[in-house]
Amino acid sequence: MKALEQIDSWPAPTAAVAVLTEEGIAGERGPADVVFRWASVTKLLTALSVLVAAEEGILDLDEPAGPPGSTVRHLLAHASGLPFEGETPIAGAGERRIYSNAGFDLLGALVAERAEMEFAEYLRAAVLEPLGLDGAELRGRPSAGIRGPLADLAALGRELLAPTLVAPETLAEATAVAFPGLVGVLPGLGRQEPNDWGLGFELKDAKRPHWTGAANSPQTFGHFGGTGTFLWVDPDAGVACACLTDLEFAAWALAAWPPLADAVLAELRDG
Repeated sequence: MKALEQIDSWPAPTAAVAVLTEEGIAGERGPADVVFRWASVTKLLTALSVLVAAEEGILDLDEPAGPPGSTVRHLLAHASGLPFEGETPIAGAGERRIYSNAGFDLLGALVAERAEMEFAEYLRAAVLEPLGLDGAELRGRPSAGIRGPLADLAALGRELLAPTLVAPETLAEATAVAFPGLVGVLPGLGRQEPNDWGLGFELKDAKRPHWTGAANSPQTFGHFGGTGTFLWVDPDAGVACACLTDLEFAAWALAAWPPLADAVLAELRDG
C-alpha cells in the first residue's frame, strides 16, 4: 500500500503500521512482530474486558464505582470527576470530561475483585486469548501497561470492525457518545467543546483539531498513546489503521498521523 510509505520519513527510530478492512490486512509496513509499549491504547483492551464482564453479568455498567455519584459508565467515559492521576475527584460525576488513568486503574481493580482473579489474568482469558493476541501482555497498569506487536494491534482493529467478542449492540453503545455535551481537554490537542467520548473509546465527532484525518468520518473511534501509538476505526469506511512506534507522542505525531489517514482512505477509495 503506497500510502504507508509515509512512515519511512517519520522521526521514529522504529514504526509499524497496518491497515485493515473486514476482509483482512489491506497494507502493512514495518515489523509486525517487534514488541512495543502501547501506552494508553491499552485502554481499548481494558474497556473491552469491562464490556465482556458486563455481558457476563459480573458487573453492571450503571453500578456505583469510583468517587461518590460515579458509576462504571462514568469511569469508562472519563466523566467520573477523577483527575489524570490520583483518587481525589476534582469535579462531580458527569460534570466534565477529565481524562483519567486513575479511573481505568479502578476499573481493572473492580473487574479483578468481581472475577476473583488478577486483572491481567482476566484480560488474558476474556479478551487476549479469544482474539488470538498471543504476543500482547499486560505488564503494569490497566490504563497503560500493554506491550505487544503490531500483529496483535491489527487483530484488535479487525475485531472492532466486526465484533465477535461482545454483541454488536454492545460495541455500538460503547462507541456512541456517553454523557453528551461535556467539555474537556483532549490530551495533546487541547480543549474540546464538546469533548465527546464513548465507553473507553475516544470519538472523533466534530473535534478540531484531531489526530485522525480530515477524511475520517465523524463516526471514527479509537485511541492514541503517549508512546506514539494509535488505533482508529472508521466504521463508515470499513477501515481501521493500527500504528506502533518507539517515539514519544509530540508535535511530530500531529503532523504525521492525519496525512497518513487521509492518504490511506483515499487510496482505498480510489483503488
